[in-house]
Amino acid sequence: MPANKPPTVIKKYANRRLYHMGTSTYVTLEDLAKMVRAGEDFVVSDAKSGEDITRAVLAQIIFEQENKQGQNLLPTTFLRQLIRFYGDNLQALVPRYLEFSMNSLTKDQSKLRAQMEKTFAPAAYNVMEDQVRANMAFFTEAMRMWTPFTPSGPPVPPDPTAQGQDEAAPPNRELERLRQQMDEMQQKLDGLTRERASSDK
Repeated sequence: MPANKPPTVIKKYANRRLYHMGTSTYVTLEDLAKMVRAGEDFVVSDAKSGEDITRAVLAQIIFEQENKQGQNLLPTTFLRQLIRFYGDNLQALVPRYLEFSMNSLTKDQSKLRAQMEKTFAPAAYNVMEDQVRANMAFFTEAMRMWTPFTPSGPPVPPDPTAQGQDEAAPPNRELERLRQQMDEMQQKLDGLTRERASSDK
């Protein structure tokens, strides 16, 4: 698709019908899903107000796909964790992390497909595991950059001669909780790796 081609305009009317401005026809959510799979870019706007509602429509497409038998991509645990981030002070970081992870998966999908076609489980699992580890490393580094005033070395004892100085602010509990969750995920990955190594012997 040409890089300079403008996105297709889809208008949504009050009766919830979607109108494809390029073909002058009504389309369904399934039609839009096919357009996404084909790499065709589009924007959806409210026919009355002109408001851009692309995000809401894409979320609706995902909801429709998740309700189809055997097409679940979003684990319940992931959905619960995602909901917890709404209103959290790390909310602004989550979209960038998810976008980075999906971009990495998209770049490696040809490698994953080849491995799955060749031997299916073992090699493809290892590639996916490596990707998860890489994403976790990226996220850990991002967290470190978000807390630049947190010392990385051993704690420095207080200076008994310092009087009248403000005490250091306590560490952010949400950040500490997230670090603990990341450590637990790392331990689970290490456990899975050990189990696979034992089963292969």
